[in-house]
Amino acid sequence: MTQVMKGDNVKVHYTGKLDDGTVFDSSVDRGPLSFAVGSGQVIAGFDEAVMGMEVGESKVVHIPVDKAYGVRNEELIMQVPIEQVPEDLNPEIGMRLEMGGVNGEIMRVVVTAISATHLTLDANPPLAGKDLTFTLELVEVASP
Repeated sequence: MTQVMKGDNVKVHYTGKLDDGTVFDSSVDRGPLSFAVGSGQVIAGFDEAVMGMEVGESKVVHIPVDKAYGVRNEELIMQVPIEQVPEDLNPEIGMRLEMGGVNGEIMRVVVTAISATHLTLDANPPLAGKDLTFTLELVEVASP
């Protein structure tokens, strides 16, 4: 059987859990995830976990913070004056927004607090600072 190597295009079913057992994502009800191994399309630990797998193989892998979304960066938490918030936006805690970054990039943020004068926005990935556990099943592999 063919083992997954860097550059291969793969399809993987997965279920991701936090350390407390909470499922944060799963492909089971929507079809497998497709990506090119080693391309940076998925977190490093996920890429590494599929290397060497064969079609039909399943395994459980623990991915530490540094191979997942990294540690939380407090510099990515911003206070935005309320007068800079568009009038038609009714922000709520937990709301996900997109905003322009300093260099013109699009930043995804989450509203974490609202006061009379400011919104607190967090641009950290939602899973930053967390170890992750994935159950993986390799469905398909194709060489480039």
